[in-house]
Amino acid sequence: MKAIVAVYQDWGIGKDGTQPVTLAADRRFFRETTRGACVLVGRRTLADFPGGKPLPSRVNLVLSRRAGAIAGAQICATVEQAVRQAKEQERSFVIGGGSVYRQLLPYCNEAYVTKLAVCPDSDTWFPNLDQDPAWCLAEILRTGTEDGIGYTICRYVRLYTPQTKENDVAAELGKDSNF
Repeated sequence: MKAIVAVYQDWGIGKDGTQPVTLAADRRFFRETTRGACVLVGRRTLADFPGGKPLPSRVNLVLSRRAGAIAGAQICATVEQAVRQAKEQERSFVIGGGSVYRQLLPYCNEAYVTKLAVCPDSDTWFPNLDQDPAWCLAEILRTGTEDGIGYTICRYVRLYTPQTKENDVAAELGKDSNF
């Protein structure tokens, strides 16, 4: 699975259930990248979509314990169910919001991050991958300026999961140990 997100300079992603600042270039990249894929989204983020409806040309999985049936979407009551259904798809993207990112980022091995050179007031943040040793900036895909706001679209890759690192350290200790 992969994550896709737009962040502000402080890695904020939104306030009051919506994005305070958006750029057409980021929206275009999002559409191009996720078209034909499976997207995993939370109920509140879905409500912020145009018309509050699932995204067209995608398999929409909505992670929610409370949502009833949603036309054009499959409801996943648990993270495990969402991950299982996403793995059945050729390509899957976690698209938010904050709670969904926190729950599903451990299952992601790549993240597409559009960094906007602004810092509006946010109440929801994405983990700062630049400060997380498990993640590495793999490449800068695009840069530009729109409406006076600079942006950089980046691709991050996961170097290891916490469990993998613990297992690698244990294996290394076992090799070099006299115990």
